Amino acid sequence: MTTTTSTPTRTARAAAGTADYLDQRTGLGTAVKTFARKIFPDHWSFLLGEIALFSFITILISGVFLTMFFVPSMNETVYEGPWATMKGVEMSEAFASTLRLSFEVRGGLLMRQIHHWAALIFMAAIVTHMMRVFFTGAFRKPRELNWVVGFTLLILGLAAGFSGYSLPDDVLSGNGLRITDGVVRAIPIIGSYMSYFIFGGEFPGQDLIPRLFTVHVLLVPGLILALIGLHLFFVVLHKHTQYPGSGRKNSNVVGYPLFPIYTAKAGGYFFIVFGVIALMGATMAINPVWNYGPFDPSPVSAGAQPDWYMLFLEGSLRLMPGQAEIVIAGFTIPLNVIIPAMVVPGILFTLLAAYPFVEAFATGDKREHHVLDRPRNRPFRTAFGVSLLVAFFILVLAGSNDLIATHFHLSINDITWTFRFLFFLGPWFAFYITKRICLGLQRKDRELVLHGHETGRIVRFASGEYIEVHKPLDAHERWLRVQHDAIRPLEIEPAEDSRGVRRKGYRTDRIRQRLSEMFYEDRIEPVTPAELAAAHSHGEHDVLAPAAAHGELTGAVGGGQHFVDPQDETRPEKRNR
Repeated sequence: MTTTTSTPTRTARAAAGTADYLDQRTGLGTAVKTFARKIFPDHWSFLLGEIALFSFITILISGVFLTMFFVPSMNETVYEGPWATMKGVEMSEAFASTLRLSFEVRGGLLMRQIHHWAALIFMAAIVTHMMRVFFTGAFRKPRELNWVVGFTLLILGLAAGFSGYSLPDDVLSGNGLRITDGVVRAIPIIGSYMSYFIFGGEFPGQDLIPRLFTVHVLLVPGLILALIGLHLFFVVLHKHTQYPGSGRKNSNVVGYPLFPIYTAKAGGYFFIVFGVIALMGATMAINPVWNYGPFDPSPVSAGAQPDWYMLFLEGSLRLMPGQAEIVIAGFTIPLNVIIPAMVVPGILFTLLAAYPFVEAFATGDKREHHVLDRPRNRPFRTAFGVSLLVAFFILVLAGSNDLIATHFHLSINDITWTFRFLFFLGPWFAFYITKRICLGLQRKDRELVLHGHETGRIVRFASGEYIEVHKPLDAHERWLRVQHDAIRPLEIEPAEDSRGVRRKGYRTDRIRQRLSEMFYEDRIEPVTPAELAAAHSHGEHDVLAPAAAHGELTGAVGGGQHFVDPQDETRPEKRNR
């Protein structure tokens, strides 16, 4: 018997030598080995974060190309390019270079549109990714700081978008900058000084475009890159969250290793995202600045809206009555600008950023959570998130009130008043409806666990009694519907001790208790093993179920962990652990 051995090629020897060199000096091999074995769950909603990452990579690639041809200068020039309607028009070099990019640089218009569409998708992916994190409770300990990182990325994305679409110095972007100047000037006492500082003099000045260019291509992208790295570091450090189900718990992750399976999937998905954005850039025109012309403060028309992610601010300004001004000590305080441009967005964003800490304070839960919640099992959180989205959505629609009026032949005054009422009533209505839906879905889960799925089969007994045959749930579906914790409002110690001395910290505890009652007073208890046994005996469950459905079984606890043993190694999920 003879054996043959293949001689390594020169390339293979060089690669092995390089890897060995780096491993001995940096410990790279251990890091790669550990990282490659990292398990990631397989669910479509986790791709939302990847869309944001891949869109940002597309932004960087296309942005490098655009930077080579764009001239960030507000110096005046006369256009002599191929676009006939602009010939002989005086404009800034920034706008002239944008036209040159669009009509004279090979592939310039395609890159401009790819860059713009990638920015829009980047912001959409961040928003939907944060919605997924919020509604599933992925922000709970130990991920509160990662939520703050993601929120900061959202704010930086807004800054990147605003600074980017302001660079061409066309009529549309100039109107946006004029609004920005008005908002800055509305700040009491220091507003006019800040405006002079930002614009380098009286609006529009000569320095804004170069400053925006530095912010857009250097400052904000650098911060976004750093925070994306920190965000991914936290994901690896804390391990990935996973949706509830049999075999999934806080001490494991069910999914696929990073290498080679997840790496191959992510690589292929990048090309899909890039391909879709490139197709949109090639077939769907966006921001045709040659139709708007260079910035001139005199043209005023309907349809001057910013990109979608800034429409909420535009809508807030349009809904505020213009008469809201007060004079204090000789200073005019323009509440018609301060409230919609600073107070309303500040409240909405502060609620979004602080929510994980408020919920942790109200719950008093200090455990780590790696298994996600089903939104129906956290009615207050889900209803609050929907109400916040409704408020933003109403402001977005209000930012397009002129387009709604012209397209549907309606009175813009009627539309504005309608949105004013909706902004205050819509979120409360959405909160109430969403909470009732969540509680109804929880009751449906109880019904399914106790009685099973309806089959539509009617059976008649010899005694003449008719019953419908129900199909019982299998162990895994039953686990999914009862695995959540039964969180109840906190109980606190009395205000005074046995000697009548007022207890220190009672006021804080009372605030915490009230928050807890607001969060968890309306709830549906998960089915307990005793209730399930009673239901299967066809006897006592008719008495037990109504009481539990109204939260009256104060001694009951979630019993899903008793229905299916999480250590059962026969489940298919355990093979991928």
